[in-house]
Amino acid sequence: MKPTTRGTLAAVVTGVAAAMGASAAPAVAAETVPVPLPLEGVEHSLNVKAPKLSGELPLLMPGAPQGGPKYVEGRLLPASSLPQVPLGTALPGLKAETPLPRLVGEGFERVGLDAPAADLRTLTPGLNVDTPLTAPDPHGLGLPSLKDPQVAVLAPLLRTAPTANLGLV
Repeated sequence: MKPTTRGTLAAVVTGVAAAMGASAAPAVAAETVPVPLPLEGVEHSLNVKAPKLSGELPLLMPGAPQGGPKYVEGRLLPASSLPQVPLGTALPGLKAETPLPRLVGEGFERVGLDAPAADLRTLTPGLNVDTPLTAPDPHGLGLPSLKDPQVAVLAPLLRTAPTANLGLV
């Protein structure tokens, strides 16, 4: 191959690679995985119109613990003994269409349901515990005194807003 041909080929490959790199979006982790349900075989073998079904399954995305252990004066154990952990995921989605007999009229051949995956934000339960002993008391010869034990459960959180659309297509 001549040097000019190699140079031209290298310039074209470099230009194509630069164009592809400029137009390519950065990689983003998917929150749901599409799950199609192939029913074309049923449609061809039985010679009927089959429904179209597909779904979306969520992937669990754990986060960093919120409000880690905080040391408070006068307590022997930290304030958040078991911190709450956020978990981000999505509710499963569903998309379905099924054929209708022509009872409704011309132009309405299918009924469809679309329930997209909805974001779901959660926090696991947390726990605050304190011992039945106080911190060492300098007036009591450095010995701790007794007190009532304290236990607090941090309530879990669940937040979502699912939606669905049902209509004629």
